[in-house]
Amino acid sequence: MLDCAIIGGGPAGLTAGMYTTRGGLENVVMFEKGMPGGQITQSSEIENYPGVVGEISGMDFMMPWPAQCQKFGLKHEMVEVTRVSKDGDIFKIYKEDGTITQAHSVIICTGSAPRRAGFAGEDELFGRGVSTCATCDGFFYRGKEVAVIGGGDTALEEALYLAKICSKVYLIHRRDSFRSAPNTVERVKKSANIELILNSIPEEVYGDAMGVTGLRIKNSSGEVRDIQVLGVFTFVGNDINNKILLQEDGSFLCDVNKHGEVVVDINMRTSVAGLFAAGDMRLSAPKQVVSAAGDGAVAALQVISYVDEKLNS
Repeated sequence: MLDCAIIGGGPAGLTAGMYTTRGGLENVVMFEKGMPGGQITQSSEIENYPGVVGEISGMDFMMPWPAQCQKFGLKHEMVEVTRVSKDGDIFKIYKEDGTITQAHSVIICTGSAPRRAGFAGEDELFGRGVSTCATCDGFFYRGKEVAVIGGGDTALEEALYLAKICSKVYLIHRRDSFRSAPNTVERVKKSANIELILNSIPEEVYGDAMGVTGLRIKNSSGEVRDIQVLGVFTFVGNDINNKILLQEDGSFLCDVNKHGEVVVDINMRTSVAGLFAAGDMRLSAPKQVVSAAGDGAVAALQVISYVDEKLNS
């Protein structure tokens, strides 16, 4: 019987593991099917985490985190969790190898995955000019031309953010109107260095050994156009990794919103006692490493109080 089961080994999960173990819980296991680190390990450079100065890759940035957490007693079980359920006051962790682990509390930190747009070259050049985070990577294109793909709130907001950094932003959308808030659309239209390319889709991003050099797009009339850009940012939605919360009857273990995000309060508590969610999978997540780490710390402190009260009541 675990004091706490942590599902996911990104910044939120690792921080939760450090805080729970350092805070006195003796039997905590982090379940992560691969090497810990999360999506940030795919970033070529990290420069917006407080206290980290100089050029460092996402992989190198996350390298010391597991060792730091394990120093306080966190255990890592390299196995995929397929489902989490609750039987009375006890959680059951169903694993891919067919075994089941029980726990007094659970912190879900399985994150989300940016949805790929599906054009040629996108996967091959991801992290070398193709990005899904303007806040993370926009600075690398200061004074240069970039393209943004998407038509929702995130795409337009990120286009506005990039317009403050880059010399020009091509905003490419498959429809002739946007799904964003009217005031955001108006701001985009008034931005002198944002060019709208509507009724168009990306066909291929291409480049060389250094990264992206251009993007080929096609409009609804079949006309093809090449845009010489060094960065391509795609914002076509996120897929929340919430499948492990699905129960046998098709319902979710706890409340989720229409986007699949786990509904939590300010203390990362879900609608189920003893179940917490942290990081990119929770409601209104900023999707930044520093925020995910903060979520993990908050959830861990709540778990310590929850387990202490449960075992000593």
